[in-house]
Amino acid sequence: MFDPKIYDTRDEIAWCPGCGNFGILNGIKQTLAEMGLKPHEVVIVSGIGQAAKTPHYVNVNGYNGLHGRAVPPAQGIKIANKNLKVIIHSGDGDSYGEGGNHILHGIRRNVDLTHVVHFNQIYGLTKGQASPTTAQGHVTNMQFDGNKNEELRTLLFAISVGAGFVARTFSGDKDHYVKTLKEAINYKGYALVDVLQPCVVFNRINTFQWYKDRVYDLAETDYDPTNKLEAMKKAMEFGDEGIPIGVIYREEKETYIDKISYLKDGPPLVDREWRPEEAEKYMDEYR
Repeated sequence: MFDPKIYDTRDEIAWCPGCGNFGILNGIKQTLAEMGLKPHEVVIVSGIGQAAKTPHYVNVNGYNGLHGRAVPPAQGIKIANKNLKVIIHSGDGDSYGEGGNHILHGIRRNVDLTHVVHFNQIYGLTKGQASPTTAQGHVTNMQFDGNKNEELRTLLFAISVGAGFVARTFSGDKDHYVKTLKEAINYKGYALVDVLQPCVVFNRINTFQWYKDRVYDLAETDYDPTNKLEAMKKAMEFGDEGIPIGVIYREEKETYIDKISYLKDGPPLVDREWRPEEAEKYMDEYR
């Protein structure tokens, strides 16, 4: 295990005091340290938003993509260098709004990466309008008479379209967050983790206390995460009836790289020697 301080950077953190992102940031450093991952062995990829600042605050390889477009470059990085641990950090608006189409096909493709969604039920960086996860009726700075749209049940969506690893954790419970993130990173395939992360400025309803009063750990029950129908039922639980945290669904699936022999059996693409003349045989047919 490493000292988590090796992942510290000198960048000034621009999140609001009390933001749930601080728990996520400390948790990712603790997770990498306990897993013994060196900074050069990890890449954090993001889109745009408050969550997307995470690569600036962790001393590993980082990539900032476009709004909602974190999944495509993350897949490209993993396919180019299969030895890297690739982790996406993205907000719920960035992931499920602008990035909804990408997350769908990312799940289908099943490249081995971990997608951490900062789940605060609001667009925090752009001053508090409703996101795809905002509860219907929630009054925001933009929806003055309440959000008219039904909220997206994100984990139900992920399970229904074929995700092999779907989990939820809480930024206010560091031990649970670290445990869940380890499982996600070690999972071979596309792993989706929603992290309940209160926004202390623009969402005064779903606060730390609100979550603490409702979350319960599935590991403390007799729950079976390999039962898909039961997982879909659990994925629909959210609110006063309780919010389950832990691994909601798990299924072992063949990854994208494992389906392609030259990616699976050969060295990483970045380590292969390519010569221009090798392309001649492919170009000849077009001459």
